[in-house]
Amino acid sequence: MTDALRKLPLSLQHVFAMFGATVLVPLLTGLNPGATLVASGLGTLVFHLVTRGKVPAYLGSSFAFIAPLALFVSKHHAPGQAVAGLLSVSIVYFAFALLVRLVGFDRVRRAIPSVVVGPVVSIIGLSLATTAVTVDASTHWDVAIVTLAAAVACAIAGPRALRIIPILAGIVIGYLYALARGLVHVGQAASSSWIELPTLHAPVWSLAAIASMAPIALVTMVEDLGHMFVLNEIIERDVTRDPGFGSILFGNGLATLLSALLGGPAETTYAENLGVLAMTRNYSSRIIQGAAVIAILLGLVGKVSTVIESVPAAVVGGVGILLYGMIAAMGIRHMIEAKVDLTNTKNLIVVAVIFILGIGAPQNGIAIATVAGLLIYWLLPDRTQA
Repeated sequence: MTDALRKLPLSLQHVFAMFGATVLVPLLTGLNPGATLVASGLGTLVFHLVTRGKVPAYLGSSFAFIAPLALFVSKHHAPGQAVAGLLSVSIVYFAFALLVRLVGFDRVRRAIPSVVVGPVVSIIGLSLATTAVTVDASTHWDVAIVTLAAAVACAIAGPRALRIIPILAGIVIGYLYALARGLVHVGQAASSSWIELPTLHAPVWSLAAIASMAPIALVTMVEDLGHMFVLNEIIERDVTRDPGFGSILFGNGLATLLSALLGGPAETTYAENLGVLAMTRNYSSRIIQGAAVIAILLGLVGKVSTVIESVPAAVVGGVGILLYGMIAAMGIRHMIEAKVDLTNTKNLIVVAVIFILGIGAPQNGIAIATVAGLLIYWLLPDRTQA
């Protein structure tokens, strides 16, 4: 019991890190936020079961499927068709998981050089910069600065108890500051119910839904690979080898299948939570699993979920600046440790194209940039040595 209480703040950090993005997807698509939280928690637990607890990652709502989900749920009022589309996504994941196991990930990994991996890792963090700064922090810059300063101070100069939970400490201090400023509104908690159960929808098979969602799985799998590269840098262990990228894909596919049946969106590994890992240097999967259990409870308890939703966007932006920046720095570190030669013109072009496409492309920029970087690296000749 004592150990569980000690890990509770560490798990709460991960809950706050994923909460905003995970809840935003159902708000944009018409899905139920409570069901989405329950699905993310159960999906994460299933993912950890499949990967044998060797991949400390949290699975939350994928942004890649917002457009088709909004089309079938909000516009066409056909949640059953959306479920069918998401089930097809899980099937694509299963098929590629089997393919990776048959072919062997080593062949896949050899095709992806460090000059591509490094900048892809960086743009995973940098692509979230606009969300952290323009969307969230800019709503109230003073709140964001107080939150960021508190998190940094706790991480560097705080007592040991705070150094292991700097993100949570920053959020609490930022929240209290925002509360004093009159920027926190929790009035809805009084009117919300205590228990809210997900509304289940049976799949209604639709070729249009399947055609609009299944191909997007190829994009999210590339993003998953990028996230695993980030995780490898953080924990200094290659999870694509053990438990293997095939297991990771299968776990993600199973999480998406479960989420679809519960009325949630597609699931994907979260860069936000990778930032928490990098910041705290605590890589225990038990802590992530604790966050998953908390997410399930929040999805079922309406009043508690409403209070957490009251955390101002500026507080989220303040910690986001730190978390996303840590991920970007990891990519630079990877290139340094891999001794990538940036005096080589071809290497410099690869990095340049990945950065600009990854940050500039409004939709699926990470996947587009990864493919572009690989094509340049493998198809263009290297004449710098001639």
